[in-house]
Amino acid sequence: MATQTELFLRSHPQGAGADIDALKTCVERLAACAQACTACADACLGEADVKDMAACVRLDIDCADVCSTTERVLTRRTARNPELERSLLETCVLFCRACAKECEAHAGSHEHCRLCADTCRMCEDACRQLLATMS
Repeated sequence: MATQTELFLRSHPQGAGADIDALKTCVERLAACAQACTACADACLGEADVKDMAACVRLDIDCADVCSTTERVLTRRTARNPELERSLLETCVLFCRACAKECEAHAGSHEHCRLCADTCRMCEDACRQLLATMS
């Protein structure tokens, strides 16, 4: 069964302009990553050792913003700008990798960081896969 994301991408009058499966997966993982990073940042702020979590909170918030922006740009298919799309995807790869690494450092004591790191890694992979289709 097709997801809402796929239905919207397939119904666009100008088409997806990309590998539809890779685009759908990437857009969905970008949205999931933005949500996970936002939730992780909020959970970090609730921890007793919040001062030690400052770098994690910052990367979570930055990664969420980058992922949200990239998701919105990739969802808009009219008058696409492939150069901008590639640049945003490359930026997402960098932020997802950095955020995952920081969250992994806290994963042993904070489940929300483990979950966020996993989600960031999946998003990083989806961004790389979509980039590979954009030669």
